[in-house]
Amino acid sequence: MIVTIDGPSGSGKGTIAKRLAKSLQFVFFDTGAMYRSFAYAILKKNISLNDEEALLSLLKNFPFRIERNGEFEQYYLNDEDVTDLIRSRDVTVHSSKVAVLPIVREALVHLQRKFAEGCDAVFEGRDMGTVVFPKADFKFFLTASSDVRAERRYKQILSKDPSFIDKVTVEEIKRDIEQRDTRDSSREHSPLRKASNAHEIDTSDLSPEEVEDLMLSIIKSSAR
Repeated sequence: MIVTIDGPSGSGKGTIAKRLAKSLQFVFFDTGAMYRSFAYAILKKNISLNDEEALLSLLKNFPFRIERNGEFEQYYLNDEDVTDLIRSRDVTVHSSKVAVLPIVREALVHLQRKFAEGCDAVFEGRDMGTVVFPKADFKFFLTASSDVRAERRYKQILSKDPSFIDKVTVEEIKRDIEQRDTRDSSREHSPLRKASNAHEIDTSDLSPEEVEDLMLSIIKSSAR
């Protein structure tokens, strides 16, 4: 069974997808981490987004892998643990630019589908239910106000590195989020949008537990 969870940055996709996968005893895949890891590799190698030949070369030998440590996923490029590195602001901004490139999306979508073969999984991203898994068994689309999403992201950043309290503001994060919303929803290839048969949930005033319970009730009611 494949469950997809799409939505904009800060809508709660990652947190909810992990919880749902655990409850269902499914595998969890954060496809955003894949794009972030590719963006990190590009930045590290100083590859221009206009250098198609270099991008194709990196895609052919993209050393991305996932290791699961109990309830947590760790992401690697070769032997480098990039789990925290790919959450930096620079990588976040660059990954949304990388994600609009057709050659990148085509290669990574193929990789995502390979990961799904032969397993029950929860996939979260921005085009899971529309492009990657159009025939998914269950599709969800999460939303939340930009104010709520910015506050969530701010708290997430500080939880990882309290020193950022003097380096970034909620207002700056909100601006970044809204700019990314525009880029993701207006891009030509695989734009961020709700699948016609997806269940939309506004998480602004809901706890992770409440969102998870709502999803589980939808899945269980359909299985009766």
